Order: sequence, then C-alpha cells, then structure tokens
Amino acid sequence: MIRIAIANQKGGVGKTTTAINIATAMAAAGWKTLLIDLDPQGNASTGLGIEASRRQRSTYEVLIDEVPLDDCIVATSIPGLDAVPATVDLSGAEIELVTVADRTRRLAAALEGHLAHDVCFIDCPPSLGLLTLNALTAADTLLVPLQCEFFALEGLSQLLQTVEQVQQRFNPDLGIVGIALTMFDRRNRLTDQVADDVRECLGKLVFEAVIPRNVRLSEAPSHGLPALVYDHSCSGSRAYMALARELIGRLHKERIAA
Repeated sequence: MIRIAIANQKGGVGKTTTAINIATAMAAAGWKTLLIDLDPQGNASTGLGIEASRRQRSTYEVLIDEVPLDDCIVATSIPGLDAVPATVDLSGAEIELVTVADRTRRLAAALEGHLAHDVCFIDCPPSLGLLTLNALTAADTLLVPLQCEFFALEGLSQLLQTVEQVQQRFNPDLGIVGIALTMFDRRNRLTDQVADDVRECLGKLVFEAVIPRNVRLSEAPSHGLPALVYDHSCSGSRAYMALARELIGRLHKERIAA
C-alpha cells in the first residue's frame, strides 16, 4: 500500500479539500483507497458524510489505545473509498503522546501489514506537532497543497526543513511526490507571480494541474460530499481529476524506478 501524507502547517490552503477529492478521484480510477483523518477538526470525515454515530472508533483510538486499524475503518458512500474518521478527542492526543514510547511511530505501527487498500492518504492537521510527525513517519511520500499567496512560500520553506529533519531522524525513505497549487485566481496578478516563483524554485516537483478558487468546492462539504460527486463538471472537480491523473503517473514512475 502506498502511503501519502497530505500536509502543510499553514491552515486554509485547501489541504482537506485536496485530501477528500484526490482520494475520491483515485477510488474512481479503480484504486482501493483509504483516507485517514488525522486532523482533530475532523473536516475530512464530515466532508465524506461520516456522521458522529459512526465515529465511536477513530484515529484517536488507533494512536492512543492501539486499537487495530481495521477495527476503525468505516465505508464511505464513495465506492472503493474507506476512511478512518477523526473526533475532537484527537486534540488531546498531542499531549498524551508526549510521554508515550515510540510516540512518532504509532501510526506507522498501525499501518504495518495492512494490505486491504492500494493507496492510503493521511490528512494532517495544520501544524507540525506529533500528529503530523506520525503521518510523515508513516508515509512513503508527501503531497503538499500550496495556496497561491505570498505567505504560503514562507510556510513551504519551513515544511521542507521539517521533511529533512524527519528524513534524518525518523523516516529516511520519505519523499515528496509533488506540490499542488491551490486556490488559483487568474484575476489576481500575485497568484500568477507566486505560481511562477514556485515553479522556478521547485521545477517538475510542482504538478501541472492547478486547483482554482471555486464556489462548488466550498459548497460540497456542507452536503457531506466530495466536489467530484457534488458537481463533477465544475472547474474544481475537473482540476482534481487532472491532478489525480498526474499523481497516478508519478506513482507508476516511482514503482518502476524502485
């Protein structure tokens, strides 16, 4: 199973929207997909229509109580897409994990030997605490959503430094599969400038597909649906389908190289 963490310590960059829709697109492409919600806000769980009554066992129990991952997986309404939901209890996990042995490897241990899915996406919280460290330690690679604004570039440099530290201390095999430009607005000159700067600095690491600002992307979570299901023809959905195609191509290349 390929494990992909979706992370950016800056909030409001479209991270959870990316997690939900890229996972849906991968499932639609025939990949058995698992989405792990590691954000205490539980937005990915809500965006997939997983009601509170179906979250008795969540990522909190996986990390803190070492409940087997299979016992916490719930099916979504999307064929081929399962999820491990999050609850507000996860907000206390950062503190509880401090005194735990192997506190950065709890998620990696839970994922070991899991063969029921082809790919696993981990939706991280907007911080670089122990929850995100667990995700980066467990992941094979990292997908970074990057909002097209000036301050996002500063956050990206901090994240890249963290990735280097994780590679040195916890997970030497961690790679970066790509940077996804989000909230792109062609009416804003700064958006174009930021996108150009990112491509100049990171080259082919940046995906060609760009996620635009789109009202339907914002509306979809309130209906408990990914945008690809809520309105598959909107510009946001089309962009995420293009991003998924690129991601699949990169994953195939990495497998061949390996």
